[in-house]
Amino acid sequence: MPSPPDPDALTETFDLRVTVDRIEGRSVCGLAVGDHFEVSESSQLRIPDGKHFCMYAIAAVLPLLPAKQRRLPAGDWLEHDTEVCCPDPDERVVMRIERVGVSRRATGDLT
Repeated sequence: MPSPPDPDALTETFDLRVTVDRIEGRSVCGLAVGDHFEVSESSQLRIPDGKHFCMYAIAAVLPLLPAKQRRLPAGDWLEHDTEVCCPDPDERVVMRIERVGVSRRATGDLT
């Protein structure tokens, strides 16, 4: 049985920015090209003051974020693909996931 990880060891995760890259339909939710949110320190989501981000668009991208926060094998499709679409077919909001920094935290502080 493998030993548990050292809780004092540092784990690196990428900080991410999810940006509206283009809108191929009509923006019913009020998003515009350039609107974004960021995920840092593994789990903290931030939206710029005075802005909003559609919860359905966030829900579409959310399952991919933990994988994008980690370095993946070079051949893994998630290491290269960066676009995600909102599920609303009338809007067709296309978002881009970018790695914008690195956070280091004690392994014991993560779940």
